Amino acid sequence: MTILPPEPFPQGATSAQVAFHRSELAVIMPLYGRMVAAGEWRDYGISCLRDAAVFSVFRRTAEHPLYRIEKRPKLRNKQGQYAVVGMDGQILKRGHDLKSVLRVLERKLIRAVD
Repeated sequence: MTILPPEPFPQGATSAQVAFHRSELAVIMPLYGRMVAAGEWRDYGISCLRDAAVFSVFRRTAEHPLYRIEKRPKLRNKQGQYAVVGMDGQILKRGHDLKSVLRVLERKLIRAVD
């Protein structure tokens, strides 16, 4: 009779979560820092869900997010796994490359100087 030690995390009990990789956060955080320095954004939140990872950007802590940067790996082969969603739920930009998707937010930083 063979006695096996108990598994610390049984295979069926854990559910896989989607999260941002360090390289993806290295693209998002400099943009966040520039927008904070410009006074546009003040807070952020990261949600790691079963089917998506969401980086939410807030003007004030108690409000709804101004923008959501979403990563949905199931859409990788179709429309692209990255999307920027506005406050009203409208998808502003979607694609395969995170840097190109975030350019829609960088345009918000450019203003005319009088």
